Amino acid sequence: MSGMKTAPAPIAPAQVKAVRGFNRFYTQRIGVLDPYLGSELSLTEVRVLYELAHRDQPAASELGRDLALDAGYLSRILRRFEGRGWLARSPSPADARQSLLRLTEAGHKAFAPLQQKSRDEAAALLAGLPVPARDRLIAAMTTVQQLLDPSPAAGAVDTVVLRDPAPGDLGWVVQQHGEIYWREYGFNSEFEGLVASVAAIYLKNFDPAHDKGWIAEIGGKRAGSVFVVRRSKTVAQLRLLILTPGARGHGLGGRLVDECIAFARGKGYRKLMLWTQSHLLAARAIYRSRGFQVVKSEPYAAFGQKMVSEVWELKL
Repeated sequence: MSGMKTAPAPIAPAQVKAVRGFNRFYTQRIGVLDPYLGSELSLTEVRVLYELAHRDQPAASELGRDLALDAGYLSRILRRFEGRGWLARSPSPADARQSLLRLTEAGHKAFAPLQQKSRDEAAALLAGLPVPARDRLIAAMTTVQQLLDPSPAAGAVDTVVLRDPAPGDLGWVVQQHGEIYWREYGFNSEFEGLVASVAAIYLKNFDPAHDKGWIAEIGGKRAGSVFVVRRSKTVAQLRLLILTPGARGHGLGGRLVDECIAFARGKGYRKLMLWTQSHLLAARAIYRSRGFQVVKSEPYAAFGQKMVSEVWELKL
């Protein structure tokens, strides 16, 4: 009889009642029944906007599949975004029948305050709890998520964490820059020395009122970093953006840059600038999609290479 399938146990009415009660409680607590995040947008529209901000030029079919949205409904949302100047389309090189979607600078500006308000509301939800209770709540949420969606793909996405740098992290950032840029671009140890000096200055001068760093983890392992440092009262600089090879292609680089933009705006900076090289195409694509523009470009010989250095700026 080993080939027979066991019938699922019947669902007790009390269990159904408990689930419905929790749904009513939680939707009320997080404000889903109110205008979402104080905006004129619906919850679904904000979720689509979130995905567009954190993905690297997805196709509409990909968004519809992952969000379980009707194609016609999603198409109407995208047309509204396009009409507001928030969305741009480009032909897919892999399939001429599809377009790739990206947020414009106006789209990112519209999304940034919603993202910050969502962070603030999540923090407020936890603020009234003692630290042990916060940990229990997060563990319970993780359990619910894993039980209802145990797929490997979902688990992989859910384990992405952005956290503050801890002791030892800056050494890892220096090591990753040295190894990756040597392996992929042929940079010599001079570059690792430059990164080490940037990291040392960040640690020495760090002021939480003006500076911020993020370490990205996937499955509990470090996968990337980015930092914002003060250059003047009105100008901040994005520095040390890095992703390990296994963390690429999932929108994490864009998510890290979005965090920098939101932080800089929240602190009242008027401009966010960065320094990069013209051949770092993946990073440049992220910067351009967020509205950064090249303001200076010149030939540059360093790290055993001849390159073109670039200064990019984003007006906040």
